[in-house]
Amino acid sequence: MARKKRLEDKITTNRLERTSYPLFDLGEGSQKFIAFIIVLAILCAAATPYPHVAMWLGFALAGYSAIANDSIQTIGTFIVSNNNKKWWVLWLYIGGIFLLAVGQSWYLNDGDVSSGRLTSKGFDVAPTSFSFLQLAAPLILLVLTRMKMPVSTTFLILNAFADKPSTMWGVIQKSIMGYLLAFTLALVVWYVIDKTVANLVRGKKPAKWWMPVQWVTSGLLWFTWIQQDAANIAVFLPRQLDTTEFMLFAGYIFLGLGLLFYLKGDRIQDIVNEKSGVADIRAATVVDFVYAIILFYFKIHSKIPMSTTWVFIGLLAGREIAISFTKKRATKRKMSLMKSLRMMRGDLVKAFIGLAISVVLAIMINDQMREELLGGILGMIGF
Repeated sequence: MARKKRLEDKITTNRLERTSYPLFDLGEGSQKFIAFIIVLAILCAAATPYPHVAMWLGFALAGYSAIANDSIQTIGTFIVSNNNKKWWVLWLYIGGIFLLAVGQSWYLNDGDVSSGRLTSKGFDVAPTSFSFLQLAAPLILLVLTRMKMPVSTTFLILNAFADKPSTMWGVIQKSIMGYLLAFTLALVVWYVIDKTVANLVRGKKPAKWWMPVQWVTSGLLWFTWIQQDAANIAVFLPRQLDTTEFMLFAGYIFLGLGLLFYLKGDRIQDIVNEKSGVADIRAATVVDFVYAIILFYFKIHSKIPMSTTWVFIGLLAGREIAISFTKKRATKRKMSLMKSLRMMRGDLVKAFIGLAISVVLAIMINDQMREELLGGILGMIGF
């Protein structure tokens, strides 16, 4: 038995050592994808001098990139735990909630579809002209999404429109607080669940009532997420949309969600799939419920936009580590913890890459931000 145990531990260790999280992996069909990005970059350059054209092109690119990247945080567990359902059934449900959320915001807030996020100081004035880098920011997000990086749409797109450093730092500070809160809450919740509940249901099929509960929970999470992240898409547009503009906005995103469900989440879905047990509808429901609570808290906390991506990866990281702590055998506990820490490190490295790129973009785009940052640096060194 001891020899068998040592052999199993060696195999587990070898598998762990072979586990890699490449930073620069564009996957199959990368040449076509690169050509696609180049064409879009040329379109951005051509549209930059024409504000009205640039506005709608920027919105279209931001909407596409946000659907491909950010929305998976919210509906990724919903997709993987309902992979036996018709894709169009899932689309109509999630798409309908999207229309309800933005429609409510548009109606109650005089044409604002961001649920007040773009009325916060620094984002309250719609741009009247655009730089090439502002239009290209969604393209950078598409490239990073292709690499399966859980980067923040808020950082990469919204910070490109920040008018001063304090606006950008406010978004970053709130997002880091979201990560820490999500990590801590997930660590506690899943440790308690695995210690007290998981053993009672492990190996048993979920009861039928779990499905409607999960659909309601996922719907509430999706509704709350839209109230946070619609600002990332609408930042290119006027702060009050008329009826025609609203129909274009809502219709485009609704159809994009249909494509996402048809593709079953595409490459970024792997960030969710690799985590422990999320295909179980019970685990997916708890993930969504905790996530919804955190987003709702920050929604009422302030109108400053935040990165829901950072909340999401903090939530999954805390959950993975909590599950590792509950392993009975010391060797398995150690192996599982090492693997969880590597996943956590990989996600954080990629998220920080996105943050660094967003800060550089914001500095390159905004003259006032460059001047204030330079003045602050010179003041710190005594000039």
